[in-house]
Amino acid sequence: MNLNLRNAILSNVSGNDQDQLEATILDAIDSGEEKMLPGLGVLFELIWKNADESEKQDMLETLQEGVQNAK
Repeated sequence: MNLNLRNAILSNVSGNDQDQLEATILDAIDSGEEKMLPGLGVLFELIWKNADESEKQDMLETLQEGVQNAK
């Protein structure tokens, strides 16, 4: 069986509105289940690809702060 995880994840959220997308993200984070990480990665990939350079810089700064505070 050849499963394209990225396409499956995108198919599952296609047509979702902002509230549904937020609920998906919060559910993935709150559950703490490792199996949810690929889905969050695919969503982050979409955000990154659609961000301009300023938004990417903001995300990197936020990520750096989060990583430093997670220690």
